[in-house]
Amino acid sequence: MATDATTRRRPRLLVVVAHPDDETFGCGSVLLYAAAAGAVTGVVCATRGEEGSPAPGVDVPAEGLGALRERELHDAAALLGVSEVVLLGYRDSGMDGAAPPGSLVAAPPDDVVGAVRKAVTAFDADVVVTLDASDGHRDHARMREATVAAVEGLPVRVYLHCLPRSLMRRWLAHHAGGDAAASYEQFPDLGTPDELLTTVLDTSEHLPRREEAIAAHRSQTSPFEGLPDDLRQAFLGRDHLIRAVPAWDGGAQEQSLFAEEISLRERS
Repeated sequence: MATDATTRRRPRLLVVVAHPDDETFGCGSVLLYAAAAGAVTGVVCATRGEEGSPAPGVDVPAEGLGALRERELHDAAALLGVSEVVLLGYRDSGMDGAAPPGSLVAAPPDDVVGAVRKAVTAFDADVVVTLDASDGHRDHARMREATVAAVEGLPVRVYLHCLPRSLMRRWLAHHAGGDAAASYEQFPDLGTPDELLTTVLDTSEHLPRREEAIAAHRSQTSPFEGLPDDLRQAFLGRDHLIRAVPAWDGGAQEQSLFAEEISLRERS
């Protein structure tokens, strides 16, 4: 029997991250792309980013940074068309050193997996996106691991948001003043090998709104600040992902996050 439009459900995409600004600096264009495609979108954020460094000129006491960043998260999410924001209540672990009590890294891994699974099922997600953690931040790695584990047995696709190695080499060359060879030797593994990317999205039409969301994170320095226009466009106009669940079985790269069988799936 044909599927009637009244019985169809909108696809649902959930971004799962560690800190306020990860949803925008990392996945902002994906959220805008999904909303434009008719999806319902949500964000799960593990911490309030208490260990972040305020941008130059931002005068906020250390004890007030988490509350400020939480407000910025909600402001940015509204600009990105997000319908629901959930904070898991862990403390930011910081980049290194002893993990603070109550922090994401200090928490039992199974507890984090359980919290993410609860959020994914409550949102009824079809697609989940998290950062690939290639930047080395331990909170990002914890959320990547927890997200992949959390969806076991669920009818959910998980994507890791990546920065391709070819793009990161351009970034290195820019910051090295054009001395690309020296930069590559110092950071040979920076970025995700391009051949591992399974999904590439053209999100350039959403750049103006994403720029607004980036600006909403006023307490933080944007990683795109000061880049020449062509390099900024390269970072913000296309999104690169690896499909982690179900594992990619080869073939042509995906150009969409919403396969027909997901976007037209009926509620049982």
